Amino acid sequence: MSLVSIESPKHCAKKGLNVHKLSKKLFFAFSAFFTTLLSLILIIWLILRPAKPEFSLKETDIYQLSLSGPNLLNSSIQLTLLSRNPNQKVGIYYDELQVYAAYKGQQITVDSPLPPFYQGHQDSNLLTASLVGAGLPVAPSFNYEVGRDQTAGKLVLSLRVNGRIRWKVGTWVSGRYRINVSCLAVMALGPTLPTGPLRSTQGTACSTAV
Repeated sequence: MSLVSIESPKHCAKKGLNVHKLSKKLFFAFSAFFTTLLSLILIIWLILRPAKPEFSLKETDIYQLSLSGPNLLNSSIQLTLLSRNPNQKVGIYYDELQVYAAYKGQQITVDSPLPPFYQGHQDSNLLTASLVGAGLPVAPSFNYEVGRDQTAGKLVLSLRVNGRIRWKVGTWVSGRYRINVSCLAVMALGPTLPTGPLRSTQGTACSTAV
């Protein structure tokens, strides 16, 4: 003999109401948890307030800067940068860094990639890059501008670093932020070109934007 249980419509409605209430409670519980977690991360972020990394140009050597054909430039430049993380409790991941040189607003080397790296609390790293350009088109006034600088006794190059960084606090790692670094290299340039590389006269601090 089998027993058949038949639930009344009222009982089914009550059961459905209980399931709906449980779903709402779970939704609010998860919402409260994630809101609390995000608030905690934001509070930690505001307390730590990571400072942007600092860069300085230590050395720049120009091995070649000459025209081949009308308005086509060949260039070879070696540079050394010092990167420093000023934060006591925040690490920095550097990703997709690209370096190039510019003169009078014109890019005179192709983009040169730097390997990604991690920088610990208050750590410093030396970064070297070899920048080259072969047959790069430049403005017709390029040779004239170099001649003017030669008369003035100095040549000024702009070195740029573009890429992305991520902040690290404990085990938490932020999303990517764009970083742009701009440095100036000043070289003494007399009436006759030196036989060796043209070297920067002094190291300079760079401007950094994040």
